[in-house]
Order: sequence, then C-alpha cells, then structure tokens
Amino acid sequence: MKQNFRNLTRTSWIVAAAMVIGLGVGPQSAWAQDGAAADKTENSEATYRLLNLFGDVFERIRSQYVDEPTDEQMVEAAIAGMLTALDPHSSYMNARNYKEMQVNTRGEFGGLGIQVTMENGIVKVISPIDDTPAYRAGVKSGDYVTHLDGEAIRGLTLSQAVEKMRGKVGSDIKLTIVRQGKEPFDVTITRAVIKITSVRHRLEGDVGYLRITSFSEQTYEGLEKAIGKIKDELGDKLKGYVLDLRNNPGGLLDQAVAVSDAFLDKGEIVSTRSRDPDDTQRFNATKGDLVDGKPVVVLINGGSASASEIVAGALQDHRRAVVLGTRSFGKGSVQTIIPLQGRRAMRLTTARYYTPSGDSIQAKGIHPDIEVKPARIEDTDVGPRRREENLRGALDNGPGQTAPDESAGQEQSESKKPDENQQSEAKPLADYQLLRAVDLLRGVALFSDALTSSTN
Repeated sequence: MKQNFRNLTRTSWIVAAAMVIGLGVGPQSAWAQDGAAADKTENSEATYRLLNLFGDVFERIRSQYVDEPTDEQMVEAAIAGMLTALDPHSSYMNARNYKEMQVNTRGEFGGLGIQVTMENGIVKVISPIDDTPAYRAGVKSGDYVTHLDGEAIRGLTLSQAVEKMRGKVGSDIKLTIVRQGKEPFDVTITRAVIKITSVRHRLEGDVGYLRITSFSEQTYEGLEKAIGKIKDELGDKLKGYVLDLRNNPGGLLDQAVAVSDAFLDKGEIVSTRSRDPDDTQRFNATKGDLVDGKPVVVLINGGSASASEIVAGALQDHRRAVVLGTRSFGKGSVQTIIPLQGRRAMRLTTARYYTPSGDSIQAKGIHPDIEVKPARIEDTDVGPRRREENLRGALDNGPGQTAPDESAGQEQSESKKPDENQQSEAKPLADYQLLRAVDLLRGVALFSDALTSSTN
C-alpha cells in the first residue's frame, strides 16, 4: 500500500510537470495526423521518459536523504537549477526575492551596493554603485568574490549568493576578493540601506557633467531636472555635455529608451528580437532634443552593462555622441519577469538587444569611438625655462603693448615651494577619462564656433 502511494505521488508530480511545460496531454493527441505530428509525439515520449527520471530522483531524495526535505524545498531547488543552467541571468525568485526585486527597481534597497553576475561558479562584480558601502570599501568592477564570511561561494546559485550578502542593516560581512594582479584579500563591509540617486550632475567649467549610476524608475525624471539646472547655471557659455555611464550596471529598458530619446530627435533607439520573429520590438525616438543639439561625449567602461549599453549604442550609431573609454560589459539580453503562483516569479531571458545598426550587444559590448584607458596623472617639475622675453636684447611686444611681468614667473615658482612646517594634503586623483572627454567637447565647440563664424 505504501509503495502504491509512492508511485501515485510520483505519477502526480510527472503529470503536473508535463502540464506546466505544455507536453502532449489531452488535445495534443490530435496532432498525430501527419509526419510533423509524429515527430512531436516522439519528442513527447522522450520527455516523458526524462520526467520519469525526475520522478525517480525526487522520490529517492524524499525517502532516503539523511535529513527530510520538504516538497517545497525540492521543487524550488529544481526550478532554480533549471533556470540557472540556461544562462547567468535567468533565475528563480521566491516570495522574498521577488519583493526585494520590486523594491530595487524603485531605487531603494538594503545591502552592500554592488551589481553582480555569476562566472565560473563564483560571483563577479559588474560594478559598485556610487556612494554605497561597497563603493567606499574599494570594491571594483571586475573583482571576483570567492568567499562570504569565510564560506566558499562555489556551489551556490547567484540568487543564493546575493541573499547571503544581504542582511540586517548595520551588520558586517567579510568578502574575500580576487583582483587581477593581486593576491586574494578580505574586505569587511557594513550593510546599509542603499538609496540610489540615479542621476547626479555638476559643472566642469563650461561643460555639463551628467552621471547616471543605474536605470531605475526615477532616472529620466532626474536627467531632465539635471539638464535644466545646468542650462540655468551656464546659459550661453555651455559647450556641451559629458554623459558618464561608467560602472552603470543597467536597469529598466523603458528608462534606457527615454534617456536615449532625450538626446535624439528621430530614428530607432534599440530593437529586441526573441525566438519568435513576430515578437520583435522596435523603440524609436520622438521629436525633441533636451540638450538643444549640443555636442555630447559618452563615457563607458567594462562596468557599463545592459541599459547603459543601449544608450551608448544608440547615440553612437546615430553619430549623436562620441563614445569614449573602454569596451563595455556586453550584456545584450532581455530578461522578462514572469509572476508565478504564491507571489513568486522567475526572471527568464527572452530576447537579445540590437543597436540601430543591427549589431547585437550580447558578449560583444559597445566599442568606444576613442579608446581611453584609466591612467594616473602626475605633475612633473620641469624646472625654470628661458623664454623669448628672457633673452638679452629681445624685441618688445610692440607699440602700445604691455611688457611682460618678469617677476610673475619667479613669484609663482616661489609660491609652489612647500612650507617645511606644514603637512601636505593628499589631492584627489584626477579622472583622466573625464579630462579627455571635457577637452574633446571644448575642441568640438571651438571648431563649431569657428566654422559658424566663417560661414556668416
């Protein structure tokens, strides 16, 4: 009797699984009318044999595993394994994970402040989020996290690893990090509530600097306000904009389209293509350019992924911006959140992104128009130099011109000598890529002004 019950239970699981994945149950028997139907029937039979295998394993674990697992645990683990085996971005979300994901897209969540993926069984950092505990602790794009509080990550799914990194606000967690060219080291980070201000802005002289850290629900609104403030502050002196998408891990597709549309007046922004050609979607720009045609330089690096690659690719293909930096991450796949019963959900890869020129972003990324790698800038002391005005008997500057102040250079040189009794303060490192972007914008603006003047 007990054995019959077990067989009945296993059969129930098999039938349930078959119904979920849409196998040849009920109406599908009518397909067996031609050659194609025969092939489908044969495939269905093979799948039933595999489901029998699943049922055998399920029942063996249920009856003989050293600790008695619940049916819910086993089914959820099976679903999670099935999804994570597809690609690094498909995953299963239980009720708690699903709720956290919904909070994340609204721009606030608890944790360390890093966007991660899974590579070769360990967690790889796509990018740290600006002004978060991980960012302040020095975690960098491309780092590998191998252990959490001394326990190896290998063997965990991405969702399980992320869940372990999250926890009570104010609690500490120790990450063991492997970074290229360095020995593994530990970093202790205090968890905090991560509030993301997805758009920041400032002035770089006569250039407007726009930094987008992620694409959440508030991104376009924040960008619109930032552009308005820059226009108010600089007015006619504004030369152009730097759009900084470095270490931006992506986010919502509609926000990436809206941000691209802010700089474009017409044309395709991005297309998504799935397995069914009829499901292809194209997103186009609408009339109106928020920056009034001013030149734009987009900064990207290896931490720029997904939605940020959509923006960079659209502006690059339309020749609307110069893309500067290093090759982006290359995440060109679309994940659809599919709600399931019990307030659960699954994240399923359903399509690929394509730039307006038809190039796939997946595993290729966006290649910058001008490659500029990060570099350290140091001032060099070249010593005193002799100029024309220092030569004996040199001609003056001409009638009515002011003679050079011979003491100015000496005074400036003396003022740079450090006070031996005063401690020197460390200066912040210059952002070489940003400096190159600003110089490029000023050059473009200068050339445009000169061209306009000659035309008039």
